[in-house]
This record gives sequence, structure tokens and C-alpha cells, in this order.
Amino acid sequence: MNYQKLGWIKASEYRKDVLKFLKEGPKMPKELADENGYRMSHISGTLADLKEKGLVECLTPEIRKGRLYSLTEEGKEILEEL
Repeated sequence: MNYQKLGWIKASEYRKDVLKFLKEGPKMPKELADENGYRMSHISGTLADLKEKGLVECLTPEIRKGRLYSLTEEGKEILEEL
């Protein structure tokens, strides 16, 4: 368990919520924004940060619209600790 990443997740409601909603399966950024009531800019930035840390992955990077994101194994592990 990477406790630095866990602490980083716990420090942000956006990051926690995005991980929790991705637990249900792959989602598009628009779906995450709608489900959370967050702005798309917040979701986009949060997904980029989570991807950089290796906690989420884009399943459809070759397309511009309709990209799907899901949890990585490390993301699932951290989610279990939340």
C-alpha cells in the first residue's frame, strides 16, 4: 500500500469521489461530472492527476469524444482503504 498516494487521495473530495464512482465500472468524464455535480474542468483535471499517479487509466485514448476511464489495480487497492 502506497500511503503517500492514499493521503493524497484523502486530501481531496474530488479525487475520492472520482475513485468511488469508477468502482462501478468504466465511465466517461461527462458521466462522472453529472453523477457528482462537478464541473467538467474539475473532473478533467482530477482524471489527469489520477492518471499521472497511476490510479486510473484511459481505456480509449485513441478517441477524443467518449473516452472511458477505469481504475487500475493500484487504484482499486487504494479505494479499498478509503
